[in-house]
Amino acid sequence: MRGEAGDRLTSVGQIQYGDLLIGRGTPYSYRRLTGWGDLPALDSGTVPRSGGHGAYPGLLLAQSRTVGLDGLIVRAPRAHIGAAVEQFEAATVPVDVEMPLVVWVDERGPRLVWARCLRRAIPVDVGYRVGTIVGGAVEWEATDPRRYGLLERTAAATLPTPEPGLNWDVDPGPERAAWPLDFGAVGTAGGMSVTNTGTAVTHPVIEFRGPVLRPSLTNLHTGDVLEYDLPLAAGDVLVVDTRAGTVTLNATASRLYTATSRSVPEEAFALAPGTTDLAFRAAPDSDPAGTVLVRYRPAYW
Repeated sequence: MRGEAGDRLTSVGQIQYGDLLIGRGTPYSYRRLTGWGDLPALDSGTVPRSGGHGAYPGLLLAQSRTVGLDGLIVRAPRAHIGAAVEQFEAATVPVDVEMPLVVWVDERGPRLVWARCLRRAIPVDVGYRVGTIVGGAVEWEATDPRRYGLLERTAAATLPTPEPGLNWDVDPGPERAAWPLDFGAVGTAGGMSVTNTGTAVTHPVIEFRGPVLRPSLTNLHTGDVLEYDLPLAAGDVLVVDTRAGTVTLNATASRLYTATSRSVPEEAFALAPGTTDLAFRAAPDSDPAGTVLVRYRPAYW
Protein backbone atom coordinates (compact mmCIF):
# COMPACT_ATOMS: atom_id res chain seq x y z
CA MET A 1 0.00 0.00 0.00
CA ARG A 2 1.36 3.42 -0.96
CA GLY A 3 2.40 5.61 1.97
CA GLU A 4 2.91 9.33 2.33
CA ALA A 5 5.10 11.25 -0.10
CA GLY A 6 8.73 11.04 0.99
CA ASP A 7 8.01 8.78 3.96
CA ARG A 8 10.94 6.45 3.15
CA LEU A 9 13.64 9.12 2.83
CA THR A 10 16.36 8.97 5.47
CA SER A 11 19.36 10.87 4.07
CA VAL A 12 20.55 13.51 1.63
CA GLY A 13 20.88 12.24 -1.93
CA GLN A 14 17.90 9.91 -1.83
CA ILE A 15 14.94 10.08 -4.23
CA GLN A 16 11.51 8.57 -3.74
CA TYR A 17 9.01 8.03 -6.57
CA GLY A 18 5.79 6.58 -5.22
CA ASP A 19 7.10 3.76 -3.01
CA LEU A 20 10.38 3.32 -4.92
CA LEU A 21 13.43 4.53 -3.01
CA ILE A 22 16.64 5.35 -4.91
CA GLY A 23 20.01 6.14 -3.34
CA ARG A 24 21.92 5.18 -0.20
CA GLY A 25 20.80 1.89 1.33
CA THR A 26 19.04 0.64 -1.84
CA PRO A 27 20.08 -1.42 -4.88
CA TYR A 28 19.80 1.75 -7.00
CA SER A 29 22.24 4.63 -7.28
CA TYR A 30 22.90 7.34 -9.86
CA ARG A 31 25.66 9.66 -11.01
CA ARG A 32 23.71 12.75 -12.06
CA LEU A 33 20.33 14.35 -11.45
CA THR A 34 19.13 16.59 -14.29
CA GLY A 35 16.32 19.13 -14.58
CA TRP A 36 15.80 19.51 -10.85
CA GLY A 37 17.66 22.77 -10.24
CA ASP A 38 16.93 24.21 -13.69
CA LEU A 39 14.30 26.78 -14.56
CA PRO A 40 11.68 25.09 -16.76
CA ALA A 41 11.20 26.37 -20.28
CA LEU A 42 9.07 29.52 -20.38
CA ASP A 43 6.31 30.64 -22.74
CA SER A 44 6.59 34.42 -23.11
CA GLY A 45 3.68 36.72 -23.85
CA THR A 46 6.05 39.55 -24.79
CA VAL A 47 5.12 41.27 -28.08
CA PRO A 48 7.14 43.78 -30.18
CA ARG A 49 6.25 47.47 -29.97
CA SER A 50 4.59 48.52 -33.21
CA GLY A 51 5.77 52.10 -33.09
CA GLY A 52 9.02 52.05 -31.17
CA HIS A 53 12.05 50.11 -30.07
CA GLY A 54 11.78 47.04 -27.95
CA ALA A 55 8.70 45.16 -26.83
CA TYR A 56 5.81 45.12 -24.38
CA PRO A 57 6.60 42.64 -21.55
CA GLY A 58 4.04 39.88 -21.27
CA LEU A 59 3.35 37.03 -18.89
CA LEU A 60 5.97 34.35 -18.43
CA LEU A 61 4.31 30.95 -18.06
CA ALA A 62 6.40 27.90 -17.24
CA GLN A 63 6.17 24.67 -19.20
CA SER A 64 6.43 21.19 -17.69
CA ARG A 65 9.54 20.20 -15.77
CA THR A 66 11.59 17.21 -16.96
CA VAL A 67 13.63 15.43 -14.28
CA GLY A 68 16.12 12.72 -15.14
CA LEU A 69 18.66 10.36 -13.60
CA ASP A 70 21.75 9.64 -15.68
CA GLY A 71 24.24 6.90 -14.91
CA LEU A 72 21.72 4.72 -13.10
CA ILE A 73 23.38 1.76 -11.40
CA VAL A 74 21.61 -1.36 -10.17
CA ARG A 75 23.56 -3.59 -7.73
CA ALA A 76 22.38 -6.82 -6.12
CA PRO A 77 23.66 -10.34 -5.49
CA ARG A 78 23.84 -12.27 -8.75
CA ALA A 79 20.97 -14.52 -7.66
CA HIS A 80 18.72 -11.52 -7.02
CA ILE A 81 19.63 -9.02 -9.74
CA GLY A 82 16.51 -9.92 -11.71
CA ALA A 83 14.29 -9.21 -8.71
CA ALA A 84 15.93 -5.80 -8.21
CA VAL A 85 15.40 -4.93 -11.87
CA GLU A 86 11.81 -6.14 -11.77
CA GLN A 87 11.06 -3.96 -8.73
CA PHE A 88 12.47 -0.91 -10.51
CA GLU A 89 10.56 -1.68 -13.71
CA ALA A 90 7.28 -2.17 -11.85
CA ALA A 91 7.68 1.20 -10.12
CA THR A 92 8.40 3.12 -13.32
CA VAL A 93 5.61 1.94 -15.63
CA PRO A 94 3.59 4.56 -17.57
CA VAL A 95 0.53 5.67 -15.59
CA ASP A 96 -2.30 8.12 -16.19
CA VAL A 97 -2.08 9.85 -12.79
CA GLU A 98 1.00 11.73 -11.57
CA MET A 99 2.68 10.38 -8.44
CA PRO A 100 4.86 12.15 -5.86
CA LEU A 101 8.52 12.48 -6.83
CA VAL A 102 10.50 13.62 -3.77
CA VAL A 103 14.15 14.66 -4.05
CA TRP A 104 16.48 15.41 -1.12
CA VAL A 105 19.45 17.35 -2.51
CA ASP A 106 20.91 19.26 0.46
CA GLU A 107 20.36 20.74 3.91
CA ARG A 108 17.20 22.53 2.77
CA GLY A 109 15.38 19.24 3.03
CA PRO A 110 13.25 17.21 0.62
CA ARG A 111 11.12 18.90 -2.04
CA LEU A 112 8.29 17.50 -4.07
CA VAL A 113 6.78 17.47 -7.55
CA TRP A 114 4.04 15.28 -8.99
CA ALA A 115 5.27 13.44 -12.06
CA ARG A 116 4.96 10.46 -14.39
CA CYS A 117 7.76 8.28 -15.74
CA LEU A 118 8.17 8.77 -19.50
CA ARG A 119 11.43 6.98 -20.25
CA ARG A 120 13.48 4.20 -18.69
CA ALA A 121 16.63 2.41 -19.86
CA ILE A 122 18.22 -0.58 -18.13
CA PRO A 123 20.98 -2.06 -20.27
CA VAL A 124 20.92 -5.83 -20.72
CA ASP A 125 24.59 -6.81 -20.84
CA VAL A 126 27.28 -8.66 -18.92
CA GLY A 127 26.22 -6.81 -15.75
CA TYR A 128 23.44 -9.31 -15.23
CA ARG A 129 26.04 -12.06 -14.72
CA VAL A 130 27.95 -10.15 -12.05
CA GLY A 131 25.10 -8.37 -10.29
CA THR A 132 26.04 -4.82 -11.35
CA ILE A 133 24.22 -2.99 -14.15
CA VAL A 134 25.61 0.40 -15.17
CA GLY A 135 24.60 3.05 -17.68
CA GLY A 136 20.87 3.05 -17.00
CA ALA A 137 18.60 6.10 -17.04
CA VAL A 138 15.10 7.22 -16.09
CA GLU A 139 13.11 10.37 -16.90
CA TRP A 140 10.00 11.91 -15.37
CA GLU A 141 7.72 14.75 -16.47
CA ALA A 142 6.00 17.05 -13.94
CA THR A 143 3.18 19.02 -15.57
CA ASP A 144 3.29 21.47 -12.65
CA PRO A 145 6.93 22.63 -12.79
CA ARG A 146 7.02 24.12 -9.31
CA ARG A 147 8.87 22.29 -6.55
CA TYR A 148 6.99 22.16 -3.25
CA GLY A 149 7.83 21.86 0.42
CA LEU A 150 7.20 18.34 1.62
CA LEU A 151 5.06 19.31 4.62
CA GLU A 152 1.62 20.76 3.95
CA ARG A 153 0.73 23.82 6.03
CA THR A 154 -2.71 24.80 7.28
CA ALA A 155 -4.47 27.90 8.59
CA ALA A 156 -8.04 28.19 9.88
CA ALA A 157 -10.51 30.93 10.72
CA THR A 158 -14.03 31.33 12.05
CA LEU A 159 -16.56 33.96 11.07
CA PRO A 160 -16.18 37.39 12.71
CA THR A 161 -17.86 37.75 16.09
CA PRO A 162 -18.24 41.02 18.03
CA GLU A 163 -17.38 41.53 21.67
CA PRO A 164 -20.55 41.32 23.78
CA GLY A 165 -19.53 44.38 25.82
CA LEU A 166 -21.01 45.43 29.16
CA ASN A 167 -24.53 44.36 29.99
CA TRP A 168 -26.44 47.61 30.66
CA ASP A 169 -29.82 45.88 31.04
CA VAL A 170 -29.35 44.71 34.63
CA ASP A 171 -30.30 46.62 37.76
CA PRO A 172 -27.58 48.93 39.03
CA GLY A 173 -25.59 47.65 41.95
CA PRO A 174 -22.21 48.04 43.60
CA GLU A 175 -20.82 45.24 41.45
CA ARG A 176 -21.39 47.39 38.35
CA ALA A 177 -18.50 49.61 39.37
CA ALA A 178 -16.12 46.76 40.17
CA TRP A 179 -12.73 47.09 38.53
CA PRO A 180 -11.65 45.79 36.10
CA LEU A 181 -14.91 45.97 34.19
CA ASP A 182 -16.02 42.74 32.49
CA PHE A 183 -16.67 43.37 28.79
CA GLY A 184 -17.22 39.68 28.06
CA ALA A 185 -15.34 37.40 25.67
CA VAL A 186 -13.01 38.87 23.07
CA GLY A 187 -14.46 39.00 19.54
CA THR A 188 -12.83 37.51 16.47
CA ALA A 189 -12.02 39.25 13.20
CA GLY A 190 -12.59 36.30 10.84
CA GLY A 191 -9.08 36.63 9.42
CA MET A 192 -5.83 34.69 9.18
CA SER A 193 -2.35 35.00 7.75
CA VAL A 194 -0.54 32.41 5.64
CA THR A 195 3.15 32.45 4.72
CA ASN A 196 4.54 31.01 1.51
CA THR A 197 8.26 30.75 2.24
CA GLY A 198 9.05 29.76 -1.34
CA THR A 199 9.89 31.72 -4.49
CA ALA A 200 6.83 30.91 -6.62
CA VAL A 201 3.10 31.48 -6.17
CA THR A 202 1.30 28.49 -4.68
CA HIS A 203 -2.30 27.41 -5.16
CA PRO A 204 -4.10 26.48 -1.92
CA VAL A 205 -6.92 24.04 -1.26
CA ILE A 206 -9.73 25.79 0.64
CA GLU A 207 -12.31 23.96 2.76
CA PHE A 208 -15.49 25.79 3.80
CA ARG A 209 -17.24 23.90 6.60
CA GLY A 210 -20.89 24.40 7.56
CA PRO A 211 -23.12 25.57 8.94
CA VAL A 212 -22.65 28.71 6.82
CA LEU A 213 -24.47 30.62 4.09
CA ARG A 214 -22.73 32.02 0.99
CA PRO A 215 -19.14 31.52 2.27
CA SER A 216 -16.34 33.65 0.85
CA LEU A 217 -12.60 34.09 1.25
CA THR A 218 -10.82 37.33 0.30
CA ASN A 219 -7.13 37.89 -0.38
CA LEU A 220 -6.65 41.27 1.30
CA HIS A 221 -3.46 41.98 -0.66
CA THR A 222 -4.90 41.52 -4.15
CA GLY A 223 -8.63 41.93 -3.50
CA ASP A 224 -9.36 38.55 -5.14
CA VAL A 225 -12.49 36.86 -3.78
CA LEU A 226 -13.85 33.33 -3.88
CA GLU A 227 -17.58 33.27 -2.99
CA TYR A 228 -20.21 30.57 -3.42
CA ASP A 229 -23.95 31.14 -3.27
CA LEU A 230 -25.11 28.01 -1.48
CA PRO A 231 -25.98 26.98 2.08
CA LEU A 232 -23.75 24.52 3.89
CA ALA A 233 -25.38 22.49 6.65
CA ALA A 234 -23.49 21.27 9.71
CA GLY A 235 -21.12 18.56 8.50
CA ASP A 236 -21.01 19.80 4.90
CA VAL A 237 -17.57 20.53 3.41
CA LEU A 238 -17.10 22.57 0.24
CA VAL A 239 -13.59 21.99 -1.14
CA VAL A 240 -12.09 24.51 -3.58
CA ASP A 241 -8.95 23.25 -5.32
CA THR A 242 -7.48 26.38 -6.87
CA ARG A 243 -4.81 24.44 -8.79
CA ALA A 244 -7.31 22.08 -10.42
CA GLY A 245 -10.04 24.73 -10.65
CA THR A 246 -12.65 22.49 -9.01
CA VAL A 247 -15.35 23.11 -6.40
CA THR A 248 -16.70 19.95 -4.76
CA LEU A 249 -19.35 19.43 -2.09
CA ASN A 250 -18.77 16.52 0.29
CA ALA A 251 -16.20 14.97 -2.08
CA THR A 252 -18.82 13.99 -4.65
CA ALA A 253 -20.85 16.77 -6.27
CA SER A 254 -19.44 19.67 -8.30
CA ARG A 255 -20.65 23.11 -7.18
CA LEU A 256 -18.52 25.20 -9.53
CA TYR A 257 -21.67 26.83 -10.90
CA THR A 258 -22.45 28.40 -7.50
CA ALA A 259 -19.59 30.91 -7.79
CA THR A 260 -20.99 34.44 -7.55
CA SER A 261 -20.21 37.37 -9.83
CA ARG A 262 -17.70 38.63 -7.23
CA SER A 263 -15.56 35.51 -7.57
CA VAL A 264 -12.39 35.34 -9.59
CA PRO A 265 -11.64 32.14 -11.52
CA GLU A 266 -10.42 29.54 -9.04
CA GLU A 267 -7.04 29.20 -10.81
CA ALA A 268 -6.44 32.95 -10.31
CA PHE A 269 -6.62 32.68 -6.50
CA ALA A 270 -2.99 32.08 -5.46
CA LEU A 271 -0.66 32.89 -2.60
CA ALA A 272 2.38 34.95 -3.55
CA PRO A 273 5.75 34.43 -1.84
CA GLY A 274 5.68 36.03 1.61
CA THR A 275 2.80 36.58 4.01
CA THR A 276 -0.78 36.94 2.77
CA ASP A 277 -3.73 38.09 4.88
CA LEU A 278 -7.08 36.41 4.20
CA ALA A 279 -10.61 37.28 5.38
CA PHE A 280 -13.43 34.75 5.86
CA ARG A 281 -16.97 36.11 5.42
CA ALA A 282 -20.51 34.84 4.81
CA ALA A 283 -24.10 36.03 4.49
CA PRO A 284 -25.26 38.22 7.43
CA ASP A 285 -27.59 35.56 8.86
CA SER A 286 -24.99 32.78 8.83
CA ASP A 287 -24.38 30.57 11.84
CA PRO A 288 -21.15 31.75 13.54
CA ALA A 289 -20.06 28.10 13.85
CA GLY A 290 -18.97 28.07 10.18
CA THR A 291 -15.22 27.76 9.53
CA VAL A 292 -12.67 27.80 6.73
CA LEU A 293 -9.44 25.80 6.46
CA VAL A 294 -6.66 26.70 3.99
CA ARG A 295 -4.13 24.00 3.05
CA TYR A 296 -1.01 24.88 1.05
CA ARG A 297 2.66 24.11 0.46
CA PRO A 298 5.50 26.58 -0.10
CA ALA A 299 6.39 26.59 -3.80
CA TYR A 300 9.83 27.05 -5.36
CA TRP A 301 11.18 27.57 -8.86
